[in-house]
Amino acid sequence: MGPAMMGGWRPGWGWTGGVGVIFMVLFWALLIGGVAVLVRWVADAGTAGQCSPPGGESATAILKRRYARGEIGRAEFEQAMNDLR
Repeated sequence: MGPAMMGGWRPGWGWTGGVGVIFMVLFWALLIGGVAVLVRWVADAGTAGQCSPPGGESATAILKRRYARGEIGRAEFEQAMNDLR
Protein backbone atom coordinates (compact mmCIF):
# COMPACT_ATOMS: atom_id res chain seq x y z
CA MET A 1 0.00 0.00 0.00
CA GLY A 2 1.73 3.14 -1.18
CA PRO A 3 1.01 6.79 -0.56
CA ALA A 4 -0.99 7.07 -3.75
CA MET A 5 -3.55 4.54 -2.54
CA MET A 6 -4.28 6.48 0.65
CA GLY A 7 -4.19 9.97 -0.78
CA GLY A 8 -0.74 10.69 0.63
CA TRP A 9 -1.83 10.00 4.20
CA ARG A 10 0.19 7.64 6.33
CA PRO A 11 -0.98 6.08 9.56
CA GLY A 12 0.67 7.32 12.74
CA TRP A 13 0.55 10.23 15.10
CA GLY A 14 2.43 12.81 13.10
CA TRP A 15 2.97 16.35 14.38
CA THR A 16 -0.68 17.43 14.44
CA GLY A 17 -1.88 14.21 16.05
CA GLY A 18 0.35 14.65 19.11
CA VAL A 19 -0.64 18.28 19.56
CA GLY A 20 -4.28 17.33 19.10
CA VAL A 21 -4.07 14.79 21.91
CA ILE A 22 -2.48 17.37 24.22
CA PHE A 23 -5.22 19.88 23.46
CA MET A 24 -7.91 17.24 23.89
CA VAL A 25 -6.57 16.28 27.35
CA LEU A 26 -6.27 19.96 28.28
CA PHE A 27 -9.83 20.64 27.09
CA TRP A 28 -11.30 17.79 29.14
CA ALA A 29 -9.25 18.71 32.23
CA LEU A 30 -10.49 22.30 32.04
CA LEU A 31 -14.06 21.20 31.44
CA ILE A 32 -14.11 18.76 34.35
CA GLY A 33 -12.31 21.24 36.60
CA GLY A 34 -14.77 23.97 35.67
CA VAL A 35 -17.74 21.74 36.45
CA ALA A 36 -16.18 20.81 39.81
CA VAL A 37 -15.63 24.49 40.69
CA LEU A 38 -19.19 25.34 39.64
CA VAL A 39 -20.66 22.53 41.76
CA ARG A 40 -18.60 23.59 44.77
CA TRP A 41 -19.60 27.24 44.32
CA VAL A 42 -23.30 26.35 44.12
CA ALA A 43 -23.00 24.09 47.19
CA ASP A 44 -21.22 26.83 49.17
CA ALA A 45 -23.80 29.42 48.10
CA GLY A 46 -26.51 27.30 49.72
CA THR A 47 -24.75 27.40 53.09
CA ALA A 48 -23.70 31.06 53.02
CA GLY A 49 -24.59 32.97 56.14
CA GLN A 50 -25.31 29.97 58.32
CA CYS A 51 -22.10 30.35 60.33
CA SER A 52 -22.69 33.96 61.32
CA PRO A 53 -24.48 34.62 64.59
CA PRO A 54 -28.07 35.92 64.46
CA GLY A 55 -28.27 39.69 64.46
CA GLY A 56 -24.50 40.06 64.26
CA GLU A 57 -24.07 39.56 68.01
CA SER A 58 -20.63 39.13 69.47
CA ALA A 59 -19.60 35.81 70.98
CA THR A 60 -19.59 37.37 74.46
CA ALA A 61 -23.16 38.65 74.04
CA ILE A 62 -24.35 35.23 72.90
CA LEU A 63 -22.58 33.56 75.81
CA LYS A 64 -24.14 35.96 78.33
CA ARG A 65 -27.59 35.43 76.82
CA ARG A 66 -27.23 31.62 77.02
CA TYR A 67 -26.11 31.89 80.66
CA ALA A 68 -29.04 34.18 81.49
CA ARG A 69 -31.49 31.69 79.95
CA GLY A 70 -29.97 28.85 81.92
CA GLU A 71 -28.76 26.97 78.85
CA ILE A 72 -25.26 26.71 80.32
CA GLY A 73 -24.02 26.56 83.88
CA ARG A 74 -21.68 28.92 85.72
CA ALA A 75 -18.58 26.74 85.24
CA GLU A 76 -19.18 26.39 81.51
CA PHE A 77 -19.87 30.13 81.23
CA GLU A 78 -16.65 31.05 83.05
CA GLN A 79 -14.61 28.58 80.99
CA ALA A 80 -16.02 29.93 77.75
CA MET A 81 -15.39 33.55 78.86
CA ASN A 82 -11.78 32.63 79.64
CA ASP A 83 -11.45 30.96 76.25
CA LEU A 84 -12.71 34.09 74.50
CA ARG A 85 -10.20 36.38 76.23
